[in-house]
Amino acid sequence: MFSLKEKAAVVTGAGSGIGKAVALLFAKQGAYVHVLDIREDQARTTMEEIKELGGQGAPLVADVSDQKQITDRFSGLDRIDILVNSAGISHVGTVETTSEEDFDRLFRVNVKGVYNCLRAAIPSMKRNKGGVILNMSSVAASAGLPDRFAYSMTKGAVYSMTLALARDYLHDHIRCNCISPARVHTPFVDGFLKKNYPGKEKEMFDKLSATQPIGRMAKPEEIAALILYLCSDEASFITGCDYPIDGGFLKLNN
Repeated sequence: MFSLKEKAAVVTGAGSGIGKAVALLFAKQGAYVHVLDIREDQARTTMEEIKELGGQGAPLVADVSDQKQITDRFSGLDRIDILVNSAGISHVGTVETTSEEDFDRLFRVNVKGVYNCLRAAIPSMKRNKGGVILNMSSVAASAGLPDRFAYSMTKGAVYSMTLALARDYLHDHIRCNCISPARVHTPFVDGFLKKNYPGKEKEMFDKLSATQPIGRMAKPEEIAALILYLCSDEASFITGCDYPIDGGFLKLNN
């Protein structure tokens, strides 16, 4: 079950965090993985780990917010069976503390970046008479989180794009779903705590972990496992859906 043999996948943001966990798991399950990241060193590190697992793939260096770069990179690929839009950035702030520059930056990466990759991948999937797309939304798309104004906006857009794309390409046999994680322990979290709470990293980590009813943050590998299922043939009857993976955050918080 959950074999991806003879599948070619593009995973964005695959140099670290959730994207890296997805790339490694996909390779383990037999996919040829195009490891896309804006940082060449991180893309190559992930690729080296894939080779250590006995997997196959290639690094793909590009900025998802640059449509020409993405179009050029994707057009050079033989086929795309699976696209995972994992690349994204975060931001802390209310509408008053979010500058126009920050707002535009969040939109370029988290919304336009997804659009660019969708637009570049769809023609290949149509030629191949099918494909699977998995977008990364967030609990922030459906819950009012403090100080996450711009970030929430972008993840709401990702959810809406997922529904629209799933509907538009039903007859092309292209499935599109998204997932909505709560907090996940990634290098971003560690960097955020180190920058904003020097000397109090563990205290703040425990505090953030406790906001999930399950009592901890998710591991990137746990998120990757759900993504594997949704991108596999076993999920062939699922499209146009959002899957919270949040340790009970949306339904069990009082």
